[in-house]
This record gives sequence, C-alpha cells and structure tokens, in this order.
Amino acid sequence: MKSRIREIVLGKALDPMKSETRHSLALVAFLAWVGLGADGLSSSAYGPEETFRALGTHTQLGLYLAIATAVTVFVIALAYNQVIELFPTGGGGYRVASHLVGPYLGLVAGCALILDYVLTIAISIAAGVEALASLLPLGFHAYKLWAEAFFIAVLIILNLRGLKEAIRVLLPIFLGFVLTHFVLIVYGIFAHASNLPELVPNTLNETSILAEDIGWIGIAGMLLLAYSQGGGTYTGLEAVSNNVNILAEPRVRTGKMTMVYMALSLAFTASGIILLYLLWDAKPVVGQTLNASTFKAIIESIGFSDWTNRILLIVVLAFEAGLLFVAANTGFLGGPSVLSNMAADSWVPHKFRYLSTRLVTQNGILVMGVAALAILFWTGGSVTLLVVLYSVSVFLTFAISLYGLCLYWWQNRRNQQYWFGRFLLSLTGFLICAGILTVLLVEKFRAGGWAAAVIIGAIAALCIWIRSHYHQTKDAIHMVDQVFANQPFGSHAGPVDPDPESQTAVFIVGSSRGGGLHALLWVQRMFPGHFKNFIFVNARTVDAHAYGGEGAVEQMRAEANATLKFFVDFCHSHGMASSAYLGFGTDVVNEVTKLCETISKEYPNSIFFTSKLIFEHDNWFTRLLHNQAALAIQRRLHFESLQMVILPMKV
Repeated sequence: MKSRIREIVLGKALDPMKSETRHSLALVAFLAWVGLGADGLSSSAYGPEETFRALGTHTQLGLYLAIATAVTVFVIALAYNQVIELFPTGGGGYRVASHLVGPYLGLVAGCALILDYVLTIAISIAAGVEALASLLPLGFHAYKLWAEAFFIAVLIILNLRGLKEAIRVLLPIFLGFVLTHFVLIVYGIFAHASNLPELVPNTLNETSILAEDIGWIGIAGMLLLAYSQGGGTYTGLEAVSNNVNILAEPRVRTGKMTMVYMALSLAFTASGIILLYLLWDAKPVVGQTLNASTFKAIIESIGFSDWTNRILLIVVLAFEAGLLFVAANTGFLGGPSVLSNMAADSWVPHKFRYLSTRLVTQNGILVMGVAALAILFWTGGSVTLLVVLYSVSVFLTFAISLYGLCLYWWQNRRNQQYWFGRFLLSLTGFLICAGILTVLLVEKFRAGGWAAAVIIGAIAALCIWIRSHYHQTKDAIHMVDQVFANQPFGSHAGPVDPDPESQTAVFIVGSSRGGGLHALLWVQRMFPGHFKNFIFVNARTVDAHAYGGEGAVEQMRAEANATLKFFVDFCHSHGMASSAYLGFGTDVVNEVTKLCETISKEYPNSIFFTSKLIFEHDNWFTRLLHNQAALAIQRRLHFESLQMVILPMKV
C-alpha cells in the first residue's frame, strides 16, 4: 500500500540503465529556458522595482539604469557562455572557481551557490505571494507565510516526480507570463510614445540640476547604489552553466542557445518595465507592488469596463506570481546539482549524489525545500531582506567565477586564439559584479549583508570539517588496500566452475580491492576448508555524477567489471571455484538484495558476507556521512531467511 501511494504521488520508477532514459530526461533549449531561465526572467517582478525605489524622488535617472540593466544582462550572459564551453559537464561557478582559482575559493563559490538557490526558492515564493496579495484585502497578509509554505511543499512533490514533469506542469504559466508582459510592455511604451522624445532631455536636465546640488560624485554614488540594489535582476543567469549536464546533446550548443533566450527575454522585460515606470510616472501604492500599480494604470487606459480591467489585472498578476513559482523551481534544479558536484569532491555528504527511483537527487531537493522554509520563517518573508541576502550570494559567485575566467584567458593567452576579446569580456563582467558586491556589502551590511556572509562562512566551515573526515577515512582505506595489494596470485591456470550444491561464501564487495580480499581471507581463516564456492557481488549506485553525461554509466560498468574480475581471477589462481554478479540501480540496498535472492536460488547453501567500516568514535556524524548499507542489507536478507555476517573493518 505504501509503495502504491508513493507511485501515485511521485510516479513509476525509471530504469537508469536503459539508453533511452537519459535522452528522455535531457532538456532541449526551449524547456531549459523554461526550467532554468524562469529564475532570471522572474526577477523582473522585483529587481526593477528595487532599483527604481532606490532612486527616491529622482526617478528620472531611471533611464540610465534601464540601459545599464540591458547591457549588464548581456555582459554576464556572454561571459557565462565561456563557462559552458570550458565546463560542459556542469557545475558552473563552483567548477570554474575550483579548477581555475583553487579548491577553497571553489568551496566559497559553492557555498554561495547553495545559499543562492535556497534564496531563489525563498524569494521567488515570497515575491509570488506578494503579487497575489496585491489582489487581495490587507487581512490576507497575515497568512502569507503559510501560503508560501504550501507552495514550497507543492514544488517539492513536483520535483520529486522528475525534472521534465515539473517543467511541463509549469510551462503554461511561463508562456502566459511571457505573452502578457510582452503585450503590456509594448503597448505601454507605444501608448505614451509621445513622451519618449522628452525622456532624454528631461533625464539630462534632472542630472544637471542634481549635479549642482550633490555633485557628480554624489550622482555616481546614487546611481551605483540603485544599480546594486537591483542586482537581483541579474540573478539566475548562471543557472544554465550550473546545469549543463541535464541538457540535451550537443550540450554546449544547447546551453548557449538557452543563454540567448534568457538574455534577450530578461533584457527586454527588465529594461522595459523600468521604462514603463518612467513613462507612466509610477508611484508606490500601499499593499501593491510597483508592477501591479503600473500594470493597473496601463490596463485602465485601454478603455475596457471596470470589470474587464479587474479580470485582466488579475490574469497578469497571476501569471507574474506563477512565473515566480516557476522560478522557485530553478532552485530545486540547480541546488541539488551543486550539492552533487560538491559531494563528488567530498565537501558535503556523499548521499547528495544519490538519485531516487525517478532519477532526481532526492536528498538535495528535500534539503533545498526545508532550508528555504527555514529562511522564509526567519525573515518573515520580507522580500527586501531576501533580495539583499540573494544579491550578496549571487554576486560573490559571479565575481569569483569571472575572476577565474580572467586568470584562465591570461594564462593561456599564447595558446588561445581570440583570447584578448574573451579576457576583456570576463574582466568587464568581473568589475561589474565585484563593484555591485562591494556596494551591497558596504551599504547593506546592517540590513542583511552580514547575515549572508555569516551563513556562507558557516556552510564553508562545515564543509571543511566533512571533507577532513572523508580524507582521513580514505587514507585509512588506502592503507588497508596497501596491506593486501601484494597478496600473491597462485599458480593454478584456468577457471574453476562453482558447484551449486556445495557450501558457498558470497561476498558483497565495493570498489576497494583490499576490502574484498580482507573479507575473503578472514572467512578462509575462520572457516578453513568449509566453503568450496566463492561468489562476489557488486551493486553500483547510479548517482548524479555517473548519470551526468554520455558514456559515464558505461565507464562505471567497465570499472566494476574489472574489480570483480580481479577477485574471480585471484580465486581461480588458487584453485578455488568462483564467479561474480554485477547490478546497477539508484538504491544499492535494493539491488544487492535482488542479486542475493537470485544467488540463493542458484546456490541454496549460501552464506553472505560483507565488511563495514568501524570507527573508533562512532557517532551521529559518522553515521550521517557514511552509507549504512551493510546493516540495511543484513536486515533485508534476514527477513528473507538468508544468513549474512558483517565483518568489521577498522579505520
């Protein structure tokens, strides 16, 4: 019954070993634009407003910011195209920083990205609920947090069902937003086209008057602060480079095409909305976003009835809120991907690489959702505070990544054609992002900048602790491998076939040859001459790293077969009957259990053996970081009346 409910909610399990499975899950450019580009496009719901509000009464200067916004979008997008070229397996800012700058700056970039994606979920959901609240009485505002929690729960379930399933559900919302906002921006500009010729002279006049009052340095500072305050507008542009591994082949081309879609749509929407604010003289209204009040004025100018105007406004804001929920989904796509890349480098628990039966990184999705809920309740859903946290984390990653690209092109200037143009583009992007980050930290330190720095620092410290433990464990296992590495092969030539009726020792082994030989010799010493057959079983976990691209699973299969062949050849060389079984799946316990049940039918006199790492100080931390598969397999086999012995392996 439990499995049936799970199947209804999450969908049927997928087979990762079928060649067509990955192709059916990979995203083409258009779907990637929907799934990953929504984060950037949705920022037009709050980024331009934060920029415009920061100008205070000097809103005429918004023309500069509209132009700067469009230029910045294209500079960052083009710079991140280089990331897609250099790192076609995904990882984005984390991989760039780790490989081009160093592992510890890579760690900082990775921690900032994790916080970025958590905040992507939090701020998108919060801004979406704010947009919906603009249509409702003020009394509804007391329930906003609970509404946000509900929407996060829905997105968690959608993403546990699979990436494409979530995107297809959200696709109509995305297209509805693009269509309605395109129409409103184009109509809004043409409806007040008569004001366009005056816009430039009025802006220059306002600039001249203000310069006499506060000086040119004062104007520059005001514009830089407003520009930095709207830094949330450029967030999401890095999402494609972080998730190249989930794109359809050829991945680099698909990624670049997706970036073109993202840059064009975001530059048009964000700059167009700022232009609408100027042309329609937008003013803040209590209980409404600036977009809501501006769109309301535009719709009312068309000349429909009040009832029709109300319906149209509801539709527009509903699509805006809906797109923000689609954008929150980017956090569920990108966050687990960053965690899986960091898990491959042992910065976070290895279980973040594991895939569910729906071939999504289930642990990462759950962690991102829970963390977003925690931040929402901590901040009370304040969009202004979330934007500060969000912008600091994003531009820290941007700055580190673009600095890494600058180093790369400079160091390879003699080997790369057209290096100077790419270096100049990376340098421009770095200066823009570093400038925005600096202004945000200085001006908004007390308003939340300190919190972003503390959170990123705390995550980094925890990651260093985790990696230190993994390295110590790896060194200990390597020592065991070294002890058994010189075990001599025997002189017997040719295979020895097992007898199904004889006593059989079945060894569940992993990638460590030393661990497998340790178990084999231990059994021979404890039960001399008792076992006649020696069977080796290996079940490999198809995780996010192995499933990241073409050929990765085949390489894993070859490595696993080589390890099993080593054990079988070792036994044959000593005249012992031996064979091997290999399985693949997303759950190692399920796969091993199936293989053991198959073996027990073929060899009824079987006893199963495996090794378990034994730590001198066993606690919740070691249990969290290491898969407790041995105990889980033992419970399953005992339930099936099969005998299994766990051998201690001290580390």
